Amino acid sequence: MCGIVGAIAGRNVLPILMDGLQRLEYRGYDSAGVAIRSPMGELKRFRSLGKVAVLKALVESSDITGELGIAHTRWATHGAPAERNAHPHMSGVRVAVVHNGIIENHALLRDRLVALGYTFTSETDTEVIAHLLAHKLEDGKDLYAAVVETAAELEGAYALAASSPEDADRIVVTREGSPLVIGLGEGENFIASDVAALLPVTRRFIFLEEGDVAEVRRDGVSVCNADGVAVTRPVKESQLSSASIDKGAYAHYMLKEIHEQPGVISETLEGRIHKGRLLEASFGHETTALLDKARHVQIVACGTSYHAGLVARYWLEEAGMPCSVEVASEYRYRRVVVPDGSLLITISQSGETADTLAALRGSRANGYIGSLTVCNVPESSLVRESDVSFMTRAGTEIGVASTKAFTTQLVALRLLMIALARRKGLTAVQEEAMVNELHALPRQIEVVLQLADQIRVMAAGFSNKHHALFLGRGAFYPIAMEGALKLKEISYIHAEAYPAGELKHGPLALVDDSMPVVCALPNDPLLEKVLSNLQEVRARGGELFLFSDQKVNIGLDHYQNLTLSDIYPGTAPIVYSIPLQLLAYYVAVFKGTDVDQPRNLAKSVTVE
Repeated sequence: MCGIVGAIAGRNVLPILMDGLQRLEYRGYDSAGVAIRSPMGELKRFRSLGKVAVLKALVESSDITGELGIAHTRWATHGAPAERNAHPHMSGVRVAVVHNGIIENHALLRDRLVALGYTFTSETDTEVIAHLLAHKLEDGKDLYAAVVETAAELEGAYALAASSPEDADRIVVTREGSPLVIGLGEGENFIASDVAALLPVTRRFIFLEEGDVAEVRRDGVSVCNADGVAVTRPVKESQLSSASIDKGAYAHYMLKEIHEQPGVISETLEGRIHKGRLLEASFGHETTALLDKARHVQIVACGTSYHAGLVARYWLEEAGMPCSVEVASEYRYRRVVVPDGSLLITISQSGETADTLAALRGSRANGYIGSLTVCNVPESSLVRESDVSFMTRAGTEIGVASTKAFTTQLVALRLLMIALARRKGLTAVQEEAMVNELHALPRQIEVVLQLADQIRVMAAGFSNKHHALFLGRGAFYPIAMEGALKLKEISYIHAEAYPAGELKHGPLALVDDSMPVVCALPNDPLLEKVLSNLQEVRARGGELFLFSDQKVNIGLDHYQNLTLSDIYPGTAPIVYSIPLQLLAYYVAVFKGTDVDQPRNLAKSVTVE
């Protein structure tokens, strides 16, 4: 969601701030702003609606420079997208603040501050932080003490950075529930909500923990924990590169990331399978010990990651392992009955998904044998706070509509299924067949990607549609859910997914010649039942868009079909997700929407 960038150096930091904001655009935002300490010792603020490029042009036209500054991209929560609600927020000329997260007690704090004579110019929860800081400064506190005392009064989730014209040599930051990192340079240091913002200037990072407060100066960084005790947080070198967030020759990041899937799936498998066997030691000793004790699996996730969990449930239960899957935003707020021997598995691309992280934290008193996260970001909160982690190795994913993160999650979950199936009597012959299917995945996906032009032709039939229905059975029902999600995310066409067998229990009433119906037709035991469901669609004049195995005899009339070849049954859900991604992409291109940054959505959902 919102993005934070800050810098203090012996050079003009505005180019660093603007570049950092542009590298965070993928997170989703509606406005942007920057506060810079000028050579005259004044805080100069610039804010604008829309893209960072608008802010950049505004700043460049001013000829302002400065060696200390904080900047922000905002995704609206409290208050509509408007310049007055954009960050940084200031209290007079004394202090500027940028903030990610939600302050739950902002209304009470606002009333108190109004009574003290402070004037509010926005509807945001963040402005209360600026005025609280100013009030502490007016009482004689320095910036660090003001941040510590202010944080003690805040309820909710936040990562915030504050600067004052009276403090030429430091930015003070703190976090609780939202991520914040410090980038280390030579004679200069930086802050950001995501390492991607700072990769051009540093690869060395300190990841702040819950409740940490830090002073960031040109010549060093000092950190205190939530108890006010000075601590040393480890310095980690990021393995990401700035080139990983360039889209190269592709028109959009999403298309680049779709085409990266054969490579990142190979990366996810690297070192984990060999000569027809799963190398379980590659998971780590702690993971093996947890799997030995597991008698039930509880998967918790959101959005696309939730769909990956639903596919995994079919796989795990076929292997004899009981499995439940829940949306994190529901799971965290209800009373949970945990079966004996339950292993909690969280799934997240970013590792910072607020509801999933809260579900993990709330689970610790529920009697789980342990927690495992399937994640794409090694430095993330979920990875740090889970007992063990399984990294998907998808690389940086910029497009808001997840593609390669989803398929690598499925690969990781398939590997975990094999490990658990061993404990349920999986034979060496069966395991070898499953491993060989995984080995074949990159090649199979490359073949599907070569059909992109045919999928583009199919997509043309959607450009004037307003609704679509996606059908599937078994493990292909959550694949249908993911296909519908991709279409609505980036093309703004209303799309729903249903188990094909549920058609006559309601959704069939919607089917007519203006309703596209999309369905995968793998050659599996449920094929004939799905074909019968599709006959019901054709009888009502529904327009069919099918993706079928070459061995399938469809036996229908008036449909568009793309034939997929050489698809193995165990990994077929992964392969069939690729044409659905491409279908959504090309429909969005035809409609002219913002593919990589769809309206109202954010890449990393760090608020409830």
